[in-house]
Amino acid sequence: MDLEGAGGAAAPGKRQRESWRATLLLAYQSLGVVYGDVATSPLYVYKSAFAGNDIQHSAGNEEIYGVLSFVFWTLTLITLFKYVLIVLRADDGGEGGTFALYSLICRHVRAGLLPGGGTRDELMEEEKATGRRGERPVPRVRAVLEKYKVLQRLLLLFALLGTCMVIGDGVLTPAVSVFSAVSGLELSTEKEHHKYIELPVACAILICLFALQHYGTHKVGFLFAPIVCIWLLCISAIGVYNIVRWNHHVYRALSPYYMYQFLKKTQTGGWMSLGGILLCVTGSEAMYADLGHFSQSSIKIAFISVVYPALVLAYMGQAAYISQHHNFESSYQIGFYVSVPETLRWPVLVIAILAAVVGSQAIITGTFSIIKQCSSLSCFPGVKIVHTSSTVHGQIYIPEINWILMILCLAVTVGFRDTKHLANAQGLAVITVMLVTTCLMSLVIVLCWNKSIFLALGFLLFFGTIEVLYFSASLVKFHEGAWVPITLSFVFMIVMSVWHYGTIKKYEFDVQNKVSVNWLLNLGPSLGIVRVRGIGLIHTELMSGIPAIFSHFVTNLPAFHQVLVFLCVKSVPVPHVQPEERFLVGRIGPKEYRLYRVIVRYGYRDVQKDDLEFEKELVSSIAEFIRSSGEYDKNGFVEDTEKPSERMSPISSGIPLCEEDVELDASVSPQKEVNSHITAPKGKKARFVIPKSAQVDSEVRRELQELMDAREAGMSFILGHSYMKAKSGSSFIKRIVIFFYEFLRKNSRGPSYAASIPHASTLEVGMVYQV
Repeated sequence: MDLEGAGGAAAPGKRQRESWRATLLLAYQSLGVVYGDVATSPLYVYKSAFAGNDIQHSAGNEEIYGVLSFVFWTLTLITLFKYVLIVLRADDGGEGGTFALYSLICRHVRAGLLPGGGTRDELMEEEKATGRRGERPVPRVRAVLEKYKVLQRLLLLFALLGTCMVIGDGVLTPAVSVFSAVSGLELSTEKEHHKYIELPVACAILICLFALQHYGTHKVGFLFAPIVCIWLLCISAIGVYNIVRWNHHVYRALSPYYMYQFLKKTQTGGWMSLGGILLCVTGSEAMYADLGHFSQSSIKIAFISVVYPALVLAYMGQAAYISQHHNFESSYQIGFYVSVPETLRWPVLVIAILAAVVGSQAIITGTFSIIKQCSSLSCFPGVKIVHTSSTVHGQIYIPEINWILMILCLAVTVGFRDTKHLANAQGLAVITVMLVTTCLMSLVIVLCWNKSIFLALGFLLFFGTIEVLYFSASLVKFHEGAWVPITLSFVFMIVMSVWHYGTIKKYEFDVQNKVSVNWLLNLGPSLGIVRVRGIGLIHTELMSGIPAIFSHFVTNLPAFHQVLVFLCVKSVPVPHVQPEERFLVGRIGPKEYRLYRVIVRYGYRDVQKDDLEFEKELVSSIAEFIRSSGEYDKNGFVEDTEKPSERMSPISSGIPLCEEDVELDASVSPQKEVNSHITAPKGKKARFVIPKSAQVDSEVRRELQELMDAREAGMSFILGHSYMKAKSGSSFIKRIVIFFYEFLRKNSRGPSYAASIPHASTLEVGMVYQV
């Protein structure tokens, strides 16, 4: 067999130039996806800060200077220092977001509660095999977290709370951004008419925004990036004009002294205004959640060089204008548009509406990312994941979530009809997510980065104190709109908790009712049943033992295929699994049984391949296992059920499998013809391409020949179809939870591998799970 040589490596200088070019291109795209939200905050920050707080503006401008000082330092400390310079470094294999932080912690601590990766027992096995635990002393925080199960549950609930608030933010941010932009019509239409125009226009724009999502982040980013660039240029230019025109001494307000003066003078009113001021950092969490769509360096470059300076100039310009105009006849006169020169208001209004649409894109994209993570780790019902880019794995679109967000967004827009209540709702969602991120980040500093606990406590106390102050100011506005994110989060939390509970119970039932390998061995090589041509692929959640569904099947129908493969597809709490680590293959029983176990691992960002390509890789991996195990194991071995990880072999690359269609010969037996018709395309010829240098004995060659014959005959897929019921005597709450889980399972999508399996080759075996 001819081996192809590797191509010549590109010159280091050329690779570096291409890398910088790609980074700058991603930085440009990130303007249209990541920074639209934080870039449109000047539309409503000042208006929300002064709305309903009865703050009187004095001639000395202590009030407006104090608000500007709070805005500047909040933007600098929270968005720049906390997120851009610190939190973005805590990526989980390039992915960001609240759940990515939780996943990162679980991979370094035996605190995982999720079946299929990162669980306590699996991490113990991994550490035992690698000796990783003995490399350094165990931090006290880690020991406490591993010891108490209740702390592990609280950690998961805390991560789910942050996730739910991100989803709530995905509902509220589009409504606030678009409604604030459309509110500029107040200055351009008669007072009695604008309230009839604003709502329909805002709803129409929101519908168009969500309808665009199926085009994907790549196309949306290229479409929206120029709009954000123009918007940032526009607000920074208007800011410079207002500073020069109205008050060039406004830079003095950047001193923290004015924050103290503001709170001292306004007291309760100033404290309540913090709920509006914190809106200047909306989009910071979305920026972190969108990390998987871009890269750390591209996001940092875009923010530090473009976004941050433009926002500071915009806020200073607005403050400069307001400082010279104290007579506010109505609420809109303290908003953004009043500081825009009158001749530019209509063009700026159009750009602002477009920028608000872009601002909503960041949190919508982030919501898709975080839902994908939760779904992959069994914390959210199955949804359809559409990958919109062939090069960037993180760029996805989820139709069901997109339309749910649109309906909820339209509902809150029509329900509130003003920026004040929408901003109060958004503020509580934003600051809650930030608090969750701060707490999880302090654990990452100790457990994942192995830094001093005092450094983690310093991070927690410094940023936590700031965020608790803002959180308290937002919470007092519960009756003025802040109840919305709490209600939405409560609903999503129930859905996610019920789904997680049901998944855990189903997995525990499978583990408790699995059949021992000894039961299989006692049946003899024929398994006490008729073995027919072909490969039987049995899907199971178990990584050891025989699933109860198999014994249930053969008890009622004593016939099965000549080659049996127990396939376990696992989503593990890492973004991507390397191809050479994806397949783990082992043998069950002696060689003559022709029973294999294959564990296929996917990260929560990996794209699962279509059925035909997957089948070929699966068979190739089994063939490579047969060849390699033949060199070391002449007598066969029996799987040790207590230590399955020691018996599974990682397959870096399978033996190449060549398949071609051939004309059926007249001598083909009726049985073979029937089997081929049912389970595979007619006349498929398969052969393994083994290197000439490989030493293959007759026994291994015979086993490979049987696998090849079985592949030609076709592959059948046996799927379990379970029905969960609460045991008799269970509490009323448990019955309700199990009923709700079954309702969610029936109305959500099944595993992605099940969706691509040909229906003609599928056999479902039903079982009732009493949990």
